[in-house]
Amino acid sequence: MVFNEGSINLFVWVFVIIWISILSVFLFRMIGHYNRLTYGITKQVLKDILEQILKNQQGLQVQANHLQQAINDLASDGKLHIQKVGLVRFNPFSDTGGSQSFTLALLDGHDNGLVMTSLYARTGNRWYVKEVQGGKGKEYELSKEEQSAIHKAQPFKGKHI
Repeated sequence: MVFNEGSINLFVWVFVIIWISILSVFLFRMIGHYNRLTYGITKQVLKDILEQILKNQQGLQVQANHLQQAINDLASDGKLHIQKVGLVRFNPFSDTGGSQSFTLALLDGHDNGLVMTSLYARTGNRWYVKEVQGGKGKEYELSKEEQSAIHKAQPFKGKHI
Protein backbone atom coordinates (compact mmCIF):
# COMPACT_ATOMS: atom_id res chain seq x y z
CA MET A 1 0.00 0.00 0.00
CA VAL A 2 1.43 3.26 -1.09
CA PHE A 3 0.71 6.46 0.77
CA ASN A 4 0.36 9.48 -1.40
CA GLU A 5 -0.25 13.07 -0.41
CA GLY A 6 -4.04 12.76 -0.70
CA SER A 7 -4.31 9.70 1.54
CA ILE A 8 -2.09 11.30 4.20
CA ASN A 9 -4.30 14.42 4.19
CA LEU A 10 -7.39 12.23 4.51
CA PHE A 11 -5.83 10.32 7.43
CA VAL A 12 -4.90 13.57 9.21
CA TRP A 13 -8.40 15.02 8.71
CA VAL A 14 -10.06 11.84 10.04
CA PHE A 15 -7.72 11.87 13.07
CA VAL A 16 -8.45 15.56 13.77
CA ILE A 17 -12.22 15.03 13.49
CA ILE A 18 -12.11 12.04 15.87
CA TRP A 19 -9.90 14.00 18.32
CA ILE A 20 -12.24 17.02 18.26
CA SER A 21 -15.23 14.70 18.80
CA ILE A 22 -13.61 13.11 21.86
CA LEU A 23 -12.71 16.52 23.30
CA SER A 24 -16.26 17.75 22.64
CA VAL A 25 -17.71 14.80 24.58
CA PHE A 26 -15.45 15.57 27.56
CA LEU A 27 -16.28 19.27 27.35
CA PHE A 28 -20.05 18.65 27.30
CA ARG A 29 -19.77 16.25 30.24
CA MET A 30 -17.80 18.82 32.27
CA ILE A 31 -20.28 21.59 31.40
CA GLY A 32 -23.14 19.30 32.47
CA HIS A 33 -21.35 18.54 35.74
CA TYR A 34 -20.74 22.25 36.33
CA ASN A 35 -24.43 22.97 35.66
CA ARG A 36 -25.48 20.29 38.15
CA LEU A 37 -23.15 21.80 40.77
CA THR A 38 -24.52 25.28 40.29
CA TYR A 39 -28.19 24.33 39.81
CA GLY A 40 -30.51 26.55 41.84
CA ILE A 41 -27.87 29.17 42.59
CA THR A 42 -29.26 32.59 41.91
CA LYS A 43 -27.10 35.57 42.85
CA GLN A 44 -24.08 33.84 44.30
CA VAL A 45 -20.92 33.21 42.40
CA LEU A 46 -19.29 29.80 42.52
CA LYS A 47 -16.30 31.33 44.31
CA ASP A 48 -18.55 32.53 47.15
CA ILE A 49 -20.11 29.09 47.44
CA LEU A 50 -16.73 27.38 47.58
CA GLU A 51 -15.52 29.83 50.23
CA GLN A 52 -18.62 29.09 52.29
CA ILE A 53 -17.93 25.36 51.98
CA LEU A 54 -14.36 25.91 53.17
CA LYS A 55 -15.59 27.93 56.18
CA ASN A 56 -18.06 25.17 57.04
CA GLN A 57 -15.30 22.60 56.78
CA GLN A 58 -13.07 24.61 59.09
CA GLY A 59 -15.93 24.89 61.58
CA LEU A 60 -16.44 21.14 61.41
CA GLN A 61 -12.73 20.63 62.07
CA VAL A 62 -12.99 22.79 65.21
CA GLN A 63 -16.02 20.78 66.33
CA ALA A 64 -14.17 17.52 65.70
CA ASN A 65 -11.26 18.77 67.83
CA HIS A 66 -13.66 19.68 70.66
CA LEU A 67 -15.31 16.27 70.43
CA GLN A 68 -11.93 14.52 70.51
CA GLN A 69 -10.97 16.50 73.61
CA ALA A 70 -14.28 15.55 75.25
CA ILE A 71 -13.67 11.88 74.45
CA ASN A 72 -10.18 12.09 75.93
CA ASP A 73 -11.58 13.75 79.08
CA LEU A 74 -14.23 11.05 79.44
CA ALA A 75 -11.65 8.31 78.96
CA SER A 76 -9.38 9.73 81.66
CA ASP A 77 -12.38 10.33 83.95
CA GLY A 78 -13.51 6.75 83.33
CA LYS A 79 -10.27 5.49 84.88
CA LEU A 80 -11.62 6.72 88.23
CA HIS A 81 -14.76 4.55 88.08
CA ILE A 82 -15.05 0.89 89.00
CA GLN A 83 -13.56 -1.09 86.14
CA LYS A 84 -12.38 -4.33 87.69
CA VAL A 85 -14.23 -6.83 89.84
CA GLY A 86 -12.72 -9.91 91.48
CA LEU A 87 -14.49 -12.51 93.61
CA VAL A 88 -12.98 -15.29 95.72
CA ARG A 89 -15.05 -17.80 97.68
CA PHE A 90 -13.41 -19.66 100.55
CA ASN A 91 -14.03 -21.61 103.77
CA PRO A 92 -12.25 -19.88 106.69
CA PHE A 93 -13.35 -22.29 109.44
CA SER A 94 -13.08 -26.05 109.55
CA ASP A 95 -16.35 -26.49 111.49
CA THR A 96 -18.53 -25.09 108.67
CA GLY A 97 -19.22 -26.83 105.39
CA GLY A 98 -18.88 -25.25 101.98
CA SER A 99 -17.29 -22.03 100.80
CA GLN A 100 -19.90 -19.61 102.09
CA SER A 101 -17.44 -16.80 102.83
CA PHE A 102 -16.19 -14.55 100.08
CA THR A 103 -14.03 -11.56 99.26
CA LEU A 104 -15.10 -9.03 96.61
CA ALA A 105 -12.57 -6.58 95.10
CA LEU A 106 -13.94 -3.43 93.38
CA LEU A 107 -11.14 -1.48 91.66
CA ASP A 108 -10.79 1.44 89.26
CA GLY A 109 -8.34 1.74 86.36
CA HIS A 110 -5.45 2.56 88.73
CA ASP A 111 -6.13 -0.42 91.05
CA ASN A 112 -7.62 1.83 93.71
CA GLY A 113 -10.86 0.91 95.44
CA LEU A 114 -11.92 -1.49 98.16
CA VAL A 115 -12.20 -5.12 99.13
CA MET A 116 -15.21 -6.43 101.04
CA THR A 117 -14.89 -9.67 102.95
CA SER A 118 -17.79 -11.63 104.37
CA LEU A 119 -16.89 -14.30 106.90
CA TYR A 120 -19.66 -16.81 107.49
CA ALA A 121 -19.69 -18.81 110.72
CA ARG A 122 -22.40 -20.76 112.53
CA THR A 123 -22.71 -18.00 115.07
CA GLY A 124 -23.16 -15.24 112.48
CA ASN A 125 -21.85 -13.36 109.52
CA ARG A 126 -19.17 -10.64 109.75
CA TRP A 127 -18.29 -8.03 107.11
CA TYR A 128 -14.96 -6.29 106.70
CA VAL A 129 -14.14 -3.52 104.25
CA LYS A 130 -10.60 -2.38 103.49
CA GLU A 131 -9.42 0.43 101.26
CA VAL A 132 -7.04 -0.47 98.42
CA GLN A 133 -4.56 1.90 96.82
CA GLY A 134 -2.36 0.80 93.93
CA GLY A 135 -3.38 -2.83 94.41
CA LYS A 136 -2.28 -2.94 98.07
CA GLY A 137 -4.03 -2.34 101.38
CA LYS A 138 -3.94 1.33 102.37
CA GLU A 139 -4.31 1.18 106.16
CA TYR A 140 -4.59 -2.54 106.88
CA GLU A 141 -2.71 -5.57 105.65
CA LEU A 142 -4.67 -7.67 103.17
CA SER A 143 -5.40 -11.35 103.75
CA LYS A 144 -4.38 -13.91 101.13
CA GLU A 145 -8.00 -14.19 99.95
CA GLU A 146 -8.22 -10.39 99.55
CA GLN A 147 -4.94 -10.34 97.61
CA SER A 148 -6.25 -13.17 95.46
CA ALA A 149 -9.46 -11.23 94.72
CA ILE A 150 -7.38 -8.22 93.66
CA HIS A 151 -5.26 -10.38 91.35
CA LYS A 152 -8.37 -12.00 89.86
CA ALA A 153 -10.05 -8.64 89.26
CA GLN A 154 -10.69 -8.37 85.53
CA PRO A 155 -11.95 -5.41 83.52
CA PHE A 156 -15.59 -5.44 82.45
CA LYS A 157 -16.02 -6.87 78.96
CA GLY A 158 -19.61 -5.75 78.33
CA LYS A 159 -20.82 -2.53 76.76
CA HIS A 160 -22.78 -1.32 79.78
CA ILE A 161 -23.15 -2.40 83.35
